[in-house]
Amino acid sequence: MWKYYALLSAFFAALTAIFAKIGVKDINSDLATAIRTTVILFITWGIVLFSSAAEGIKDIPRHAWVFLVLSGAATGLSWLFYFKALQTGDVSRVAPIDKLSVVITICLSFLFLKEPVTPRVIIGALLITSGSIIMLFK
Repeated sequence: MWKYYALLSAFFAALTAIFAKIGVKDINSDLATAIRTTVILFITWGIVLFSSAAEGIKDIPRHAWVFLVLSGAATGLSWLFYFKALQTGDVSRVAPIDKLSVVITICLSFLFLKEPVTPRVIIGALLITSGSIIMLFK
């Protein structure tokens, strides 16, 4: 099932890039990020409240709070820089370079989470890196 969610994530990430490029054209990229974040806030809290998942908030351990806050900060910074890049760059070049995050994630998951790195993972990471580097040049 996770594969379907991952494909849907990729599809909506692609739409995000296209919509964001159009939306950020004539406004400050930080303001655009704030608007986007507000929409996400309402959607996700709506889902949580509708599904009664909010009842579990009191059971969240302290270490989970710390890492969720850190994740939120990293997400916010990622979005701010992504929107700045979209404002001045071609979306067809910005998005693939942004996907270097996949390679960085693989490296960090190996270092910190001790996840296995197989030859298939290494080859995939090298291909993503190569494609991203190619996209840097016009």
